[in-house]
Amino acid sequence: MKLERIFDAVLFDLLTALLDSWTLWNKVAGSAKDGRHWRAAYLRRTYETGAYRPYEVLVAEAAIEVGFSPTLASQLAGRYGELKPWPEVLEVLGTLRRRGLELAVVTNCSEQLGVKGVACTGISFDVVVTAERAGCYKPDPTPYKLALDELGLTADRCLFVAGSAYDLFGAGKLGIATYWHDRVGTTLPPNAPKPIAHQRSLYPLLDAVLG
Repeated sequence: MKLERIFDAVLFDLLTALLDSWTLWNKVAGSAKDGRHWRAAYLRRTYETGAYRPYEVLVAEAAIEVGFSPTLASQLAGRYGELKPWPEVLEVLGTLRRRGLELAVVTNCSEQLGVKGVACTGISFDVVVTAERAGCYKPDPTPYKLALDELGLTADRCLFVAGSAYDLFGAGKLGIATYWHDRVGTTLPPNAPKPIAHQRSLYPLLDAVLG
């Protein structure tokens, strides 16, 4: 007897769950320490912003906040083509595709940079939702909900692969199960919904989805 599939689609954060954006931020900032400092300020700003403001403006404001030049934002945007997927991305997502699952991206960036970032993955997605198109930033539930609507699926039939712990809050508001791909190794924030898995690789995602 064929077992019923648990999920019909897997949704992904783009800039952390699928792409090694950490390395690019560090290169633009000049060091890993400065890159993480800048990135933390940016993540906090997107978490607090809600309604969409230009992505590049938030990145520039984060740079100023931590004592760097706002021109780093344009430097970062100009080098988006250098983003690389994590080594297992093609294999894991290719397996999911062959098993008949739909694939989507929900990302906190502009339309222009979202297109560039998706191209860097080497994957064709069924749905791509950016913060700009949704009109607000994750973890507001609107971007996730837009992806569900465009897939034509309910929350219980989808799994979200988070790169940042902030996604645990956003996806959780809609009842979407989450797999936390915590590549750099961080701590579960207080009061965060518990993911079905907390891993530093995408390989265990196959067992979580396909059994």
